[in-house]
Amino acid sequence: MIDGVLPTILIVDDSPENLTVLSELLQPDYRVRAATSGEKALRIAATEPWPDLILLDVMMPGMDGYEVFTRLRADPVTCEIPVIFVTAMDSAEAELRGLDVGAVDYIAKPIIPAILLARVHTQLELKQARDWLKDQNAWLETELARRMSENLVVQDVSIHALAHLAEIRDPETGNHLRRTQGYVRSLANQLREHPRFASFLTDHTVDQLSKSAPLHDIGKVGIPDSILLKPGRLMPEEWEIMKTHAKLGSDAIEQAERDADRPVEFLVLAKDIAHYHHEKWDGSGYPDGLAGDAIPIAARLMALADVFDALISPRVYKPPMTFTEAFDIIVAGRGSHFDPDVVDAFLSRFDEFCEIAVRYRENEPHPPQSSPG
Repeated sequence: MIDGVLPTILIVDDSPENLTVLSELLQPDYRVRAATSGEKALRIAATEPWPDLILLDVMMPGMDGYEVFTRLRADPVTCEIPVIFVTAMDSAEAELRGLDVGAVDYIAKPIIPAILLARVHTQLELKQARDWLKDQNAWLETELARRMSENLVVQDVSIHALAHLAEIRDPETGNHLRRTQGYVRSLANQLREHPRFASFLTDHTVDQLSKSAPLHDIGKVGIPDSILLKPGRLMPEEWEIMKTHAKLGSDAIEQAERDADRPVEFLVLAKDIAHYHHEKWDGSGYPDGLAGDAIPIAARLMALADVFDALISPRVYKPPMTFTEAFDIIVAGRGSHFDPDVVDAFLSRFDEFCEIAVRYRENEPHPPQSSPG
């Protein structure tokens, strides 16, 4: 008995006398269903209550037991029901054939009641164990997925909490994190099929890039308030200090990598983004003056996203530009400030950039969503 319910056994035999004998033998302990042909057996097996075990005669007119077995295995509803062949063919070859096709056991007629009952009991116990393991595996998979989802949520919250440390100290940034995160994902999706980027921009890497993007300015927590919050343009010596935020950010992330018990994949991208997102394609950027493909791909995407958002955002020393004005500046930087192919991706996704900017706009009036002329 399983959970208070008698196991169901389907017996299949073209002889009514054999069905009667088997039914009387099994009914005290099991719920018995019977079929006198292969066709009827298939119909019964596919309806509730589904059999926990099938006793299947091999030698039947029309559809024999082997064909019935083949059809049972081909149907997702019945493919896992264990089958015991019951037949008058008691040769070793017949038994081997039955076991080779996948039957769990083979019983020769005439039936010896004690042997049949013992084998039925054994197969039902095995099925119950398999079902329990299957349920446990399903539960474990669900639980693993739930915990991984929770871990990802905690990870995302932690990332944004760290990123907001920089944002809190620079109140002008507002929704800058969300916007630049959206821009980076948009560029990455556009470039996924590009020969220069396809091997790098896998589904997984695009997700990790999006996750890492908010940490690009984490190094600003190390910049003095007198410089970070200065209401106006910076003096040259102040600008040199401001530029150190790129290395400060990558150093902080590198320290987090060392402190972790195991490698954290997205931190590698986050470190590249923090350190190199102010590098320029022509080598005139900072902090290392890298040029061209020496600049990590993640940082090249972040560079364009960061500049576009800075252009359309208000600052104490400037009003926000319109989308069209920002568009023109990005295009003008193709091949000098930005990777040409990244700019081409921006051109293809410009409308999406505008939509992201509007969706995560600040409280202040946002520049109009105009298109380049």
